[in-house]
Amino acid sequence: MTTDQTIAALTIPEQIWLWLRLHMMDIAGAFAVLIIGLLLAGIISRWVERAMTRSSRFEPTVANFLSSVVKYALWALVLVTVLAQFGVETTSILAALGGMALAVGLALQGTLSNVASGVMILVQKPFKVGEAISAGAVTGTVQQIGLFTTELKQFDGLFVMVPNSELWNQAIVNFTRHATRRLELVVGIGYGDSMDQARRELLALAEADDRVLDDPAPVTFVNSLDDSSVGIGMRVWCKTPDYLGLSWDLTEAAKARFDETGISIPFPQREIVQRSA
Repeated sequence: MTTDQTIAALTIPEQIWLWLRLHMMDIAGAFAVLIIGLLLAGIISRWVERAMTRSSRFEPTVANFLSSVVKYALWALVLVTVLAQFGVETTSILAALGGMALAVGLALQGTLSNVASGVMILVQKPFKVGEAISAGAVTGTVQQIGLFTTELKQFDGLFVMVPNSELWNQAIVNFTRHATRRLELVVGIGYGDSMDQARRELLALAEADDRVLDDPAPVTFVNSLDDSSVGIGMRVWCKTPDYLGLSWDLTEAAKARFDETGISIPFPQREIVQRSA
């Protein structure tokens, strides 16, 4: 009786026991590779996360995401190694995994694009949580940056959730990144009024306000010659948090000062002439 016939004559439990006896060393080696590989994968992924967290260039979200990618990649490597211990042809498994990854990637193009954009935003840091930005039609304060979406609070208090790919593909204006901002105010005066006097009055208003910075110094100039008025411009620099309040106050103060000094601010007028039939 041949060996195959002898094995076939055994019961299923006996065949299982025989197979375990014959492959005991392979099983022990595969089990050891599995345990050690999983432990090393966890250690390496945690090391990557800690190393990236210590660097100011990486946000915690990016560090967590990349450490997870490293861990899952090492898990896949350990699984392939364990299967190779039993003589399994790993080439076909790798080809199947590659095909599955390609299919999943094609099915999740939009999602993967958001993830890639989220990683780029977290690495390049065009904006951070708490900063006010404008990108396309969206303007607001950044509340949270995720891998898929970014949450903003508009200046009117509304909540906005924007896919990261839409933000990354737009020109992003960060209103609060720099410590100072330039404020420009243009006031129209009549053609019969003195341009020099209007410039002096605006400059005096700027110099009297403590929020206006001395460097760069405030400047006034003739901005435009319009149909019914001469545009007198003023540029001042201030701290970014003072920008909005200073803009409102200087606009109101300019109107009040021009009224006091007799400088007119023209406005459109319409003459109606009524004639009898």
